[in-house]
Amino acid sequence: MYNTSIIRIRPLGFQWETSDPFLFCLHHLDDYPAGNAELGPAASLAGRNLGQDFTLKDGWRMYHGQKVPGFPAHPHRGFETVTVVLKGFVDHSDSHGAAGRYGNGDVQWMTAGSGLQHAEMFPLLKGEERNQLELYQIWINLPQSKKMADPYYTMLWNEEIPEVSVVDEEGRVTTVRLIAGALNGVVPPPPAPDSWAAGPGNEVAIWTINMEAGAKWALPPAVNPVNRTLYFNTGASLKVSGVEVQPYHAIELFPGQTTTIENGSAPAKLLMLQGRPIHEPVVQYGPFVMNTEQEIYQAFADFRETQFGGWPWHRTDPVHPPAKGRFATFAGGSSIEK
Repeated sequence: MYNTSIIRIRPLGFQWETSDPFLFCLHHLDDYPAGNAELGPAASLAGRNLGQDFTLKDGWRMYHGQKVPGFPAHPHRGFETVTVVLKGFVDHSDSHGAAGRYGNGDVQWMTAGSGLQHAEMFPLLKGEERNQLELYQIWINLPQSKKMADPYYTMLWNEEIPEVSVVDEEGRVTTVRLIAGALNGVVPPPPAPDSWAAGPGNEVAIWTINMEAGAKWALPPAVNPVNRTLYFNTGASLKVSGVEVQPYHAIELFPGQTTTIENGSAPAKLLMLQGRPIHEPVVQYGPFVMNTEQEIYQAFADFRETQFGGWPWHRTDPVHPPAKGRFATFAGGSSIEK
């Protein structure tokens, strides 16, 4: 223990360690080249382990993509994904026929529940300049009572996500975007209905925090016993309750008191994840997260039998037309154009 506010500080890798009710968080940061006619990189793919390209080469990765970077069709069961796109775009397609393109501040909240397949591709829409991509993908566990909920996804569009701006005594601003969890009386759009975040007493918060150089902010205490972690991924340095923290470190906090954050000499970006723990066994095998090994075996058996609804798309790595704007089409046929 460093002081009465901080439990521990730890360095971050590509996959960020999280605490119950979260499973983990991935931070994707890729500086892609200009796109080609197929919305992939207009650059040589030689020397890359295509299909498993997680090594940062020339500033970017293909991940599981062969032509377009991203994650072709793959199944999930038993948890949720929250995909927060700071820069760039994601093309979504799933086994229920839903689809979408979102990015530049948009958030997709998807409940895998009883099971579905989806693809998450990163279309390189700019053909004359570089395509920057930065996003967080956060996995949130589902309690046993909701593991087999109907699959569902919703969009939290950039324009609809509220912000709280706090100005300190020196006139420097801290801006908090509320993806989940209220702050200072400001309430974000509702999460997916079967989410652990849908229970107010669970006090789930997902906030992105931008601090001007030298800004100070007092993070208010939580009401209930929760796990609370700050992820400091961009900036020069921070002081958290007087303790200096370097970039790309996580700070686990005691939640029951105010925590003072003082930014250093450069603008800073942070992510905060908070929530009351579910306190249930977690058994994960690849894309499935259940409570017991037997439930994992059953998930594989169900997927082999049903393919979680099959795959209605003509390829496993679908991207939408280049001129298509931001949109969402849901199972059942309703759609939104932005």
